[in-house]
Amino acid sequence: MLELSGITKSYGGRRVLDDVGFAVRPERLTGFVGANGAGKTTTMRIALGVLDADGGQVLLDGAPIGDTDRRRFGYMPEERGLYPKMKVGEQIAYLARLHGYPKADATAGATDLLEQLGLGERLNDKVETLSLGNQQRAQIAAALVHDPQVLILDEPFSGLDPLAVDAVAAVLQERAARGVAVLFSSHQLDVVERLCDDLVIIAGGTIRAKGPADALREEYSGQRYTLTIAGDAGWLRAEPGVSVVDFATGSAVFDVDEPATAQRVLARAVQAGPVHSFAPQRPTLAQIFKEVIQ
Repeated sequence: MLELSGITKSYGGRRVLDDVGFAVRPERLTGFVGANGAGKTTTMRIALGVLDADGGQVLLDGAPIGDTDRRRFGYMPEERGLYPKMKVGEQIAYLARLHGYPKADATAGATDLLEQLGLGERLNDKVETLSLGNQQRAQIAAALVHDPQVLILDEPFSGLDPLAVDAVAAVLQERAARGVAVLFSSHQLDVVERLCDDLVIIAGGTIRAKGPADALREEYSGQRYTLTIAGDAGWLRAEPGVSVVDFATGSAVFDVDEPATAQRVLARAVQAGPVHSFAPQRPTLAQIFKEVIQ
């Protein structure tokens, strides 16, 4: 498990990270979200040892991280760094050999990984001839080819079409299932919401929310409910303590002033006729994000 605790960082007189701490657990995908300039890239670079923190610590399985440990990390930086004149397959295999893989194993591993990422037909093409989206996939392969224990990706889905997003997502999910701790940043909140087991939201250099995705949705669900009944739900508008958000014949989305009001609404709905559904409305990641950064 990768752990960050009490991380601080300043540039000049400006503090860009303030007491940042969270964990990236094996077998789980952790989404790291925040606006531009929130501190995501700086945090990831400190985790990797590319930058030094002013305070705090980074631990791997409870111990300080050394140079040998960081060889077990895979990293895709925000700035892409592949050799444009080199063939895709040769380049990924070369990176595997730098990590100690024999030539045959490096070539086989690179080929298999690129095929998983949808680049099997481009193995002998130079990187510079690939589209930006395919170069992105090749960069992800570079971060994965040495089978890292911890994987840190800065905007891995940027510029990818929906099919490419699915291909990359499948590879990341497969790695997590094998025990890899995966941390990735993204501005594509719908992708983060679909994939991630855990979420970390950062704004202004501080962590505003973190934890399992389901627990965060529950925590920020508030007092909003959905109701679907067989008859007309128009009577909701006159209920004390109820504010109707959305309404259609037989269904409504509404806020209540307290939990007891929701139970009173349910009791009246049952008296009026069959109730098809009644449940708290769990917020989307986008809604949670907007709430915590305000």
